[in-house]
Amino acid sequence: MSARYAGTTASGFDAQTFLDSAGVAKRIVDYRRNEVIFAQGERGESVFYIQQGGVKLSVVSKTGREAVVAMLGPTEFFGEACLADQTLRIGSATAITPSTVLVIGRKQMTKVLHEQNSLAERFIAHMVMRNVRVEQDLIDQLFNSSEKRLARALLLLARYGKQTKPRQVVAAISQETLSEMIGTTRSRVNFFMNKFKKLGFIEYDADLAKGIQINSSLLSVVLHD
Repeated sequence: MSARYAGTTASGFDAQTFLDSAGVAKRIVDYRRNEVIFAQGERGESVFYIQQGGVKLSVVSKTGREAVVAMLGPTEFFGEACLADQTLRIGSATAITPSTVLVIGRKQMTKVLHEQNSLAERFIAHMVMRNVRVEQDLIDQLFNSSEKRLARALLLLARYGKQTKPRQVVAAISQETLSEMIGTTRSRVNFFMNKFKKLGFIEYDADLAKGIQINSSLLSVVLHD
């Protein structure tokens, strides 16, 4: 992990302007793929903002079973529960690709939200959208088949539905992680991935080294009743 103190601009939030704000302690950290950003049970002292890359949020049960709570990408915040006095992290955050993350201390984040209206508006919008996403995920788990859940997960990873242009290629992600995301077995994920590939909905090589190409035709799986 390496830290540096010069920012880049991400869509929806001018990180450089924020970095130049007087009296605000913050830093930018580069994480390697599969590097843990924070672990379940650690003290929550900071809020994070993804400038580049992707982050997996997960929770491990007492029996050791892991569930993926969310997959986040550029311009998204995470770790914000510390602002609500959640002293310990209830889950872990892991970089799924080489990622650049802006790290802001809890007290500093609270101060900035009170002082910078543009950031406060961006953060409130983020929280509302995250709440909507949680509700959609719950509905997805309760009513949709594992095939449809997988298709939706892949489309979300490709950022379909975002205002920005969707990423056509999703960074390499294991079938184990996909199975944890949608609540099914790896063998079921493997079956549906092969099916989607044969139908031309997705494209990938044998070891997923180049990531997964998501084609818009995959939407037909989600829209089909």
